[in-house]
Amino acid sequence: MSFFKQLFGMGTAALSAVEAQERIKNEGKNLFLLDVRQPEEYKQGHIAGSKLIPLGELSNRLKEIPQDKEILCICRSGSRSSMAASQLAQAGYKVINLSGGMMSWSAAGLPMKK
Repeated sequence: MSFFKQLFGMGTAALSAVEAQERIKNEGKNLFLLDVRQPEEYKQGHIAGSKLIPLGELSNRLKEIPQDKEILCICRSGSRSSMAASQLAQAGYKVINLSGGMMSWSAAGLPMKK
């Protein structure tokens, strides 16, 4: 089971789009928004203030992620961000996954930057 937890990021905390937006609004400076999609996806629409580090580059770019903030991991559907959250949690970061990713963010009518 731990193999699947590691592979799919099960066990990390997750927030719905609406919950995530509330956290961003209320705790923005204590929250680091990490988008792990590809640059083309990011350009189509992302959460304002998020930093793009594609999942495949994450392990080589950990020094760009602050250790003193909670990390909200974001992708298109929640799958890649779940893997990123698991990877970051193993590296000692405090992480949350955006459940449903940008698909749920968009479906909730929340603002996106293009």
